[in-house]
Amino acid sequence: MTENSIEKTSASAEITGLELSPRKAACLKYLLSRDEAVRTTEIAENFDVEPSTITKLIGELAEEDYVDHIPYRGVRLTAKGKVYAEFCQKRHQILSLVFSHYGLNPNAACEEVSRIENNVSKTAIDTICASMGHPTTSFCTTPGEDKQIKHRSCLDECKLHAHH
Repeated sequence: MTENSIEKTSASAEITGLELSPRKAACLKYLLSRDEAVRTTEIAENFDVEPSTITKLIGELAEEDYVDHIPYRGVRLTAKGKVYAEFCQKRHQILSLVFSHYGLNPNAACEEVSRIENNVSKTAIDTICASMGHPTTSFCTTPGEDKQIKHRSCLDECKLHAHH
């Protein structure tokens, strides 16, 4: 196991999935989709809010060690932020697959999931993922999201819940 995977495993073990507000989780997912330093003005434009709103949000995320913010340079995910953002993306994808399984088209599934996803715990997502056989792709149509479901530590973590 590499130092990076140990760091990710310990960071993901601490996740309940309920730590962050919907806006903070959305910001982390946006930063994950960019995979580079992003200026606060660009984030504000993406979310159609004032830059001061994003500056405050980024300050809170930096205090909680989800992002590194270098004024006038940009914002980047920390290791903890990347793990959490990947979980948020996976949660969205798994729930979208569930909703589509029960008849919603992909766009409707994404819209509905966006309304509720931040209220669904990591334990529930891991259990659902295991019961679905750990799907590896999603049809998710959310801009910037990777359609590959990331399973770096999912399979190990979900095995804990597979017997339920």
